Amino acid sequence: MKLHLLNRASVSDRSFSVNHNLYPNFLRVWHYHPELELVVILKSSGTRFIGDSIEKFQEGEVVLIGKNVPHMWLNDEVYFQPDSALEAEALAIHFTRDFLGKGFFDIPEMKQISALLARADRGVKFNGLHEDLIAKIMRLIDLDPTTRVYKIIEVLSHLSKHDNYQLLSSASFVNAFQKADDSRMDKIYAYVFENFNDGISASDVAEMIGMNKSAFSRFFMKAHKKPFTRYLNEIKVGYACRLLLENKESITSIAYLSGFNNISNFNRQFKVIHGLAPSAYLKYHSSND
Repeated sequence: MKLHLLNRASVSDRSFSVNHNLYPNFLRVWHYHPELELVVILKSSGTRFIGDSIEKFQEGEVVLIGKNVPHMWLNDEVYFQPDSALEAEALAIHFTRDFLGKGFFDIPEMKQISALLARADRGVKFNGLHEDLIAKIMRLIDLDPTTRVYKIIEVLSHLSKHDNYQLLSSASFVNAFQKADDSRMDKIYAYVFENFNDGISASDVAEMIGMNKSAFSRFFMKAHKKPFTRYLNEIKVGYACRLLLENKESITSIAYLSGFNNISNFNRQFKVIHGLAPSAYLKYHSSND
């Protein structure tokens, strides 16, 4: 899964873009761009990758992604079948932080929106949005250019005051990615996301980027402030959490689907990261639901 820089620059007569996308499946490309992106998923399901977050997605979710944060919505395999009649539909808004002029969101009146845009560096999933606000976002596609400008500010204002949200990617991933000064980190992230559940190791990644294991361990530790093994286990456990909440597989099956080679190691790493066993995690979230 190679990481791509996409050119999302708006056309010359617009400061930001609003696009209604309807395809048999979403673009299967892990990518990033300098524009922030506000996405409303209207149809389809699959797995969402944002930074080092891996979660299942479904229709109705609203996510704000910050500048240069790698992301991808990967539809379930059924969407790629030759005889599939399924559709993937979303509204996507792309804008730079300075689309209304340099420093616009730094004025005191824009303090809350500025904080929202800062949170977007980790990806923000909004939970429990009122249908009226989602309708406001959807109507942006039909508005004239002048009305669209102040309506997008209104939408961002509402989102900035919404306190039921989830930060997706870890701060360490975003900091390391945005500070990376060469292509090695891009290759590492792409390789890990593509192969995390295939039993990869630090040695495999080191070989892939042409480093010995010791040098790679020092390089990764400097960038992420954590060992590569911990980072890899966090990704695998994060994926396992989504499978657990789907409740379609046994815990043993989920351990292997997430890339662990035995159930004991899975239980141990899960408890290290979440503070409780997979069965307790599932019970806790099931009772809350």
